[in-house]
Amino acid sequence: MSRYLETAWEATVGYARYLWRDITEPTWHSYFYLLLAVSLAAWLWELARPWRREQPVLREGFALDGFYLFFNFFGFSLLGYAGVSAAFAEVRDDAFGALGLAERFPLFAVERWPIALQVGVFFVLRDLLHYAIHRVLHRVPALWRVHEVHHSVRQMGFAAHLRFHPFETVVYRTLEWVPLALFGFGIEELFFAHAVALVIGHWNHANVRVPLGPLRYLLNSPQMHLWHHAHDLPEERLAKHGGVNFGLSLSLWDYLFGTAFVPREDPDLRLGFPGVDRYPRGFFGHLVAPFRRR
Repeated sequence: MSRYLETAWEATVGYARYLWRDITEPTWHSYFYLLLAVSLAAWLWELARPWRREQPVLREGFALDGFYLFFNFFGFSLLGYAGVSAAFAEVRDDAFGALGLAERFPLFAVERWPIALQVGVFFVLRDLLHYAIHRVLHRVPALWRVHEVHHSVRQMGFAAHLRFHPFETVVYRTLEWVPLALFGFGIEELFFAHAVALVIGHWNHANVRVPLGPLRYLLNSPQMHLWHHAHDLPEERLAKHGGVNFGLSLSLWDYLFGTAFVPREDPDLRLGFPGVDRYPRGFFGHLVAPFRRR
């Protein structure tokens, strides 16, 4: 046990040092400045060409979502997630070794593939996994209560992309690990694939409109994703799927699996869920909301 605690501590300290270097000694693959640049670009786009012109520049929840941007991107790992992940990875490796499975993983030697193929497979596979996990979050009541934090947004903007309960990170990373491990992808994500997902995620939530034409069947968009956050959806859609438009970066999965729903472009959709007006409005309220009795 002491070895795992030591691993957790070393990983936490190591992450803190990495983050400090990422801020003070930026490189082309600096996650801190990637987040800053993408967020600033999305905000300037909203200011220049707003889809909902009556929505305030500093919309409801803007400051809270700005906090979530950096907390969920960096702060949660700094507060212990990086350490816990490293400890569990060591437990996993020890268990595989004891069972004689260590030599059987991964099934594919992706490190031998051309880098473009690695990035492409990682991006598509991870997005498909996130689509499936997203559907689970809407179907399992306990997980939906966690996911409600993301759906508590009542005025949409780019920063709402990363408004989600920290436990969502745990759910996504846990459920995506085995499939990615089978391919040989580890905890370290490929920077370019992550950057593309960040850009599309910010764009999907931004107060902008971009007609995609036929590309709408491949890529998600603000017009499509707004319906995912709609307060009022057809009962048959809710009963069958728990929601609509679950794709994060790619809309392809929604069209393939019958969960796509964009009856019209409507910038004035009411957003949220039944009871959202009584939902907590602050960070600490969000942290405890999934675990409160109702």
